[in-house]
This record gives sequence, C-alpha cells and structure tokens, in this order.
Amino acid sequence: MDEPIDIEALQTLVQQHRAQLGLSLRAAAEQADVPFNTLARVEKGHLPDLANFTRLVDWLGLSPERFFQPQRLRTESTPDVIAFHLSRDPNLTDAAAEKIAGLVKELYGSLAARESEVKVHLRAASTFTPQASRMLADLLATMQNKLTASDTGGSTQERG
Repeated sequence: MDEPIDIEALQTLVQQHRAQLGLSLRAAAEQADVPFNTLARVEKGHLPDLANFTRLVDWLGLSPERFFQPQRLRTESTPDVIAFHLSRDPNLTDAAAEKIAGLVKELYGSLAARESEVKVHLRAASTFTPQASRMLADLLATMQNKLTASDTGGSTQERG
C-alpha cells in the first residue's frame, strides 16, 4: 500500500472547506489549530503528522476513518513475488536471480495444493432420461445458489 491515508481526498476537502469559509491559508491554519506550513503542505498533497491530521479532520467535521484506504487484496502469485525480490537482490546477477526464480516456480507448481478438479461424464443421449436431466438441472441450480450465496456472504479473504 502506498499511503495508509487517502491524502488526495484530504487535500481536496481541506481546499474546498477553506474556500467555502473564505479564509486565507494563514487564517484557516489558525482556525484548524495547525501550523501554517503544515496546512500549505497538505494543500500540496503531503501527509501531515498524526496530531495535525487529527486537528484537520476535526476542523473539517469528519471522521478520521473517512480517509483510511481499504487494504488491497494481494493478486500476485507467491512465485512472482519471490522472483521480484530475487531480481532486486544486489548479491545476485540477473541470470542467477532468474535461475533461482525458475526453480522456485517449478517447485511451487509441483508442491502447492491445487483445487481438486470435478469431472462429470454424461451418458449418451439415448440413455439420459428426461427425469435424469431434470435431476441434473436441479442439482446444478442448487450448486449455483450455494456458490452465489457464499460469494455475497463476505467470503473473500484479505491476504497480505
């Protein structure tokens, strides 16, 4: 995560609030009880320290949580993350880093737990009765409903 606080939102809201009140930068800083230089830096997109952040948020009349960004889900694979770090290692040549990364990827692929595959074999159409097709359709509908319910039930996990 780049910054834990959405500094762009803070910057915009501070500028808008100051403009709404018709205050100069110095007057707004005094009213918010923060140093003039701090307010000027915030309006340029810089992150204030915690004490001044709290004062600015109070001055805006907002909750501090409003500015915290949600944690991002990790989308890289483990071998990709390892390869990235190996490529940045000053003790390794590019060729050595690539070789180690290749070994890690190969080992990871062969040792990592995989989702089990489900295989379905349907009999020939002549022996697949209408009753069986209805039962299969009902089973598939039930599975779909359970999958949809688990997706909307907050089952996504954050990893980091």
